[in-house]
Amino acid sequence: MTAERAYETPVPGWYGSVFEEGVQPEDPYTGFRELRETQPVNLTPEGTWRLSRYDDIQRLLRVVPSGVRLTNGLVPGQTEEVPGAGLFMLMQDPPNHTRLRKLVSKAFTPRAIEAWRPRIEAITEGLLDRVAAKGEMDLIADLALPVPATLICELLGVPVEDQTRFTEWTTTATHGLTTIRGLGDDAMRERVQEAGANLVGYFTKLIDERRGEPRDDLLSVLISAEEEGEERLNPLELLSQSIGLLIAGFETTIGLIGNGLTTLIRHPAELARLRAEPELIESAVEECLRYSGPITATVRVLHADSEFRGFTIPVDTEVVALLAAGNRDPEHYDDPERFDVARYRLGANTPPHLSFGGGAHLCLGAHLARLETQIAIGAIVRRFDSLALCDATTEWGRSLFRVPARIPVTYVDRPA
Repeated sequence: MTAERAYETPVPGWYGSVFEEGVQPEDPYTGFRELRETQPVNLTPEGTWRLSRYDDIQRLLRVVPSGVRLTNGLVPGQTEEVPGAGLFMLMQDPPNHTRLRKLVSKAFTPRAIEAWRPRIEAITEGLLDRVAAKGEMDLIADLALPVPATLICELLGVPVEDQTRFTEWTTTATHGLTTIRGLGDDAMRERVQEAGANLVGYFTKLIDERRGEPRDDLLSVLISAEEEGEERLNPLELLSQSIGLLIAGFETTIGLIGNGLTTLIRHPAELARLRAEPELIESAVEECLRYSGPITATVRVLHADSEFRGFTIPVDTEVVALLAAGNRDPEHYDDPERFDVARYRLGANTPPHLSFGGGAHLCLGAHLARLETQIAIGAIVRRFDSLALCDATTEWGRSLFRVPARIPVTYVDRPA
């Protein structure tokens, strides 16, 4: 089928670019549903291919030859290789991606992450202790941000007192993905460059300090990988992995905790059920990921001509996988528009959601994000009654992802 046939009918529903800064519609899901039902393989007039069916997305992520770089090895948007550009593992394809991921994967196994449970619980309870008597809080500033920010800093070995600066730098640095693809204005590019320079300067100094005084943290592991072993890092790779892990380590988890709590509060019957059956917390977090996850889409570059539902998409084409659309595909989920905290309960025959991607680039920090969110949401539900949102709509942050800027709520503290 020719490419032109894909958009003879006007593109329905949600028109915004998934990479456009500051554009986060309150409800993108209606548009996703219309697209999935009418044009599941869609080519926009701007030339962007989008997939919205669960099976097609799984096939893109796991089956067809694809990656994050063009077949010439360049990052999309580059005309020539730039030294140091795209060295973080998320911007690499195998074999480099495999080598880099292997160096840090031991720190993110389920067993390694489970060892952090007592620390996550202590951080969470301490944060809630600060606000319990107030009767009001901002779910982002008072909980969803400091939990993952503190954890990734401690995991890497970054001083937690620098957390505030990192929050601003990393939020801005994520927009570097949009500038690679030519989006954003000059002011945005300047902010990205400034944030990147700040992170480079900070980590260069910290790495130099840690060389002389190694510790039991991930940064020391990366430094030792630069200095010895079969799978070695060069200095630029060391710097890129350090900065990249920090950036990847908390912004999307802020969105997961914030969106998850917002969704629960907007579904009081499900909130009450989780309070009555706290053993459902793991299922509830998986449902939050499916229903209102912070990442609505991911991109892959085809490494060979590939066919989807009769359309042949050529090699080196970027294809947008609309994860949030696939997560509500009725061919795989019963009543997919319903939020159900028990959907993923033990023994349930529910397909895995797409929110952590798939294939070689399956989210490295998935276990950590799950555990942080389970503990944070579980603690709020256990400790506070009468949770209520102060605003009817979400105030979105200046983020590439669906990350709220603030979520003011009121509540009643339960007696101990």
